[in-house]
Amino acid sequence: MVWTAAAGDGPDVVVLVHGSMDRSAGLLKLSRRLDDRFRVVRYDRRGYGRSTPHDGPFGMPDQVDDLRRVILEAEPERCVVVGHSYGGNVALSLADHHPDLVDAVVTYESPLSWLPWWGGSAGSSAMEARDDPAAAAERFMRSLIGDERWERLPSGTRAARRAEGAPMLGELADLRAAPPWRPDRVTVPVLVLFGEHGRPHHRRGAEHLADMLPDARLEMVPEAKHFGPNTHPDDVAQRVFRFIDASG
Repeated sequence: MVWTAAAGDGPDVVVLVHGSMDRSAGLLKLSRRLDDRFRVVRYDRRGYGRSTPHDGPFGMPDQVDDLRRVILEAEPERCVVVGHSYGGNVALSLADHHPDLVDAVVTYESPLSWLPWWGGSAGSSAMEARDDPAAAAERFMRSLIGDERWERLPSGTRAARRAEGAPMLGELADLRAAPPWRPDRVTVPVLVLFGEHGRPHHRRGAEHLADMLPDARLEMVPEAKHFGPNTHPDDVAQRVFRFIDASG
């Protein structure tokens, strides 16, 4: 079981899926912008936040099964899944394997780690320390937020992040091993977002993703980096609103 929270009312549901080494709280600002029009469900993926401790496994089939259960419990008339980073791959994999459960998908800078040109990411840095999950988690966080910000985090927060190394390594290793979804099987509309000031491989990945999928549109979030759903929730929410309205 995973921890969930819901806000807003109505038959149409938006499910928010966070990325690696994050938790549902990282998408709370976005949730608050969306819940005046939709019932918004957030959840801590297995091994993170309030879904710890968790024995795993942490591969994509298990992540998709958790998301499937979250959606079924919400009983939506219409469901849109918004995934940040790794969470975007969970959303796309759900659309591949359970197309009856999702009507549209939004991704924000989702990694294409299985492609040979993908590299230079926080995940790549973490995998170099895969024999020490705590150290790998720290490397991931330092790569994402910088050494100075990491050192400023409270000791308890740093310890909690280091304790999440095992689920992070499990999901990242699985993502590198094989594509978690087939583009031709993702037939729902997809909005592919990336930040204007994100890293080059994330922008390239977003462009490549939009080209691969049969029904996708690509949009840039001005001034944003990788954590755009948190730092620019108003802009991201407006793009989500327009996309849902256009998707019928």
